[in-house]
Amino acid sequence: MTAVVKRLPALPAERALKVIAGRWKAVLLYHLFDTPKRLSELKRLVPEISQKVLIQQLRELEEHGLVHREVFRQVPPRVDYSATPLGLSLEPVLLALCEWGQRHATELNELDRVADCIIRPRRPAQSRSRHGGDATSPPHPDQE
Repeated sequence: MTAVVKRLPALPAERALKVIAGRWKAVLLYHLFDTPKRLSELKRLVPEISQKVLIQQLRELEEHGLVHREVFRQVPPRVDYSATPLGLSLEPVLLALCEWGQRHATELNELDRVADCIIRPRRPAQSRSRHGGDATSPPHPDQE
């Protein structure tokens, strides 16, 4: 991951924006917040994305430590993508960005052109711990 660190800006806010920048990165990460997904599931959830861009965005998210790619040695081969603890830590950030986007659309009288901000409850923390997750991490607000 040293090569990645060399390419990222020194300013923390700029660094964060660069890591999540990309037309589909936030959308893909959002879909990985609740459960691991296969590539075909992600493609179904985001039909507007091309296969090439889907793979490219997932690789970049993996390179930055936000997504874990697990290859299952079976026939046919299976690959699951899941949000890492670092990726999951972006959930409140993405929700705040979504809410800000709605407020911005309201200010510009374009609220009818934006979607709702929906954060679904996740599975319990222990089911995510296989990727280095902390089983003692605080529960999602909907799970309290």
